[in-house]
Amino acid sequence: MIGYILTGHGHFSTGLKSAVDMIAGPQDAFEIVPFEEEHAGEYGDTLRAAVEGMRAQSEGVLVFCDLMGGTPFNQSMMITGAVDNVSVVAGTNLPMLIDLVMARSDSSTLDELVEEAVAVGKEGVCHMTLEGGASDDEDDDDEM
Repeated sequence: MIGYILTGHGHFSTGLKSAVDMIAGPQDAFEIVPFEEEHAGEYGDTLRAAVEGMRAQSEGVLVFCDLMGGTPFNQSMMITGAVDNVSVVAGTNLPMLIDLVMARSDSSTLDELVEEAVAVGKEGVCHMTLEGGASDDEDDDDEM
């Protein structure tokens, strides 16, 4: 099985993990490593230990980060140079994580899961409108 590590600035990882657990239930081989200001000096070592620990018990590790170019992403990318079969996906969102915890199986490969994460992450962002609603101006006229 491919292991998952979720990381990001502040409470990003704790909040998303809480939502994943609520929707999909607790997940095996899924850990969070928050990047918090008060522990910033230890973050790189903490993340590396989590990835190495997950890699020791899984066939590979997929690290989900909040945004490209930030400390969690940069530290994750450095780890990929030292630990084999680790990939990083930036721009993580809830639809992506829900899909990936449901799609992961014992036969899933890291490359397949990365491809799925990128596709679903893009699909999870959309704009919707409702047709036929009254404008605010029309509501004001009705009150007079």
